Parts: sequence; C-alpha cells; structure tokens
Amino acid sequence: MRKVRWAAAAAGAVLLIAGCGSENDSPQGRNGDAPSAGGSATAKVGSGGSLDVEAVRKEIDAAATTAGFTARQPADDVPPGLKSCTVRWQADGAKSADSRKSYDATVATLVKGGWKERGRADEKQSVSMAMDKGGWTIMTWHRPQGRVDGTDWISFIANDTGPACEKPFQEDLADKTTNKQ
Repeated sequence: MRKVRWAAAAAGAVLLIAGCGSENDSPQGRNGDAPSAGGSATAKVGSGGSLDVEAVRKEIDAAATTAGFTARQPADDVPPGLKSCTVRWQADGAKSADSRKSYDATVATLVKGGWKERGRADEKQSVSMAMDKGGWTIMTWHRPQGRVDGTDWISFIANDTGPACEKPFQEDLADKTTNKQ
C-alpha cells in the first residue's frame, strides 16, 4: 500500500512539474497570479535559488504543530533518491480535537509564510490543495475518516520542482510502475 501511495504522490508531482491538471491547477492559479519564485524571509535558500529540503520540512512542521497537529509515527520512508527532493508530513488525525480547523490553520500559516495557492478542490467534506514557493510545490489533503481506523487523514507532501529533482522523480515513478506490474 505504501508503494501505491508513493507512486500516486510521485505521479502527482510529475503532473504538477509538467503543468498538467485542471484549470484551477494552472500556473496562474485561481486568481491569475503566477506562483512565487521567491521565499519568505524566514526560509533558507539552497543552491540555485530554491528552498532547501530542511527549510521546507521546518515550515510545514512549524505550521502544522502550531495548528494543533502532531506528526503521525511512523511515517512512510522517502525513497533514498528523493530525500533531498521531497518532504512527507502526515498528521495524526486521532490526536487533533478538530482536524479540519487545524488543517485550515496550517494552510493559512503557510500562505502567510509566502506559499501561493495554485489550485484547490473541495469535494463534500474533503479538500486538497497545491501551493508553490521557491521552486517547491506542497500538495495538501484533508479527508475526514479516511483511514480504516476511523481517524481523519491529513497529509502535506512537498516536492522540489527544480531541474535537479526532475530525473530522480521520473526514476522513482518508473521504478514504482515497474514493481507494481
């Protein structure tokens, strides 16, 4: 199951990098603004002008924990070739008093920190969203009672969309697709 989730996340990242998706997921987003190429003053900038993986991890962790989430343990491991290209942060929905309120607060904090909304999809009580900043895209999800145990599923997956990570994402997707068959 973990391989399927990673394959889905990697496929989503490849689609975002390639610019595919719905009209709301276009580079101009919902309001016509182009995604930010810069970052907030609090984020570290890595080589090539993009954020580094630790800065992105810290921003997501700070926003989510301030909003009342705790990280779900153990988290799925990031494939070795993608460790500098992706951050996966999954909340423990069972430990949150109001997971939707905490999700919305996390997203609001990220937006205040310079992340630009790229697209959003609301379906019944579920929501997914994409945000860009400094060469990174965060995909967020909130699915009420989306897990077998009845707890809400909340996830933030950030991917470096720069050229240095394009090949590792393609290789990981090809590996997952080959191993799935």
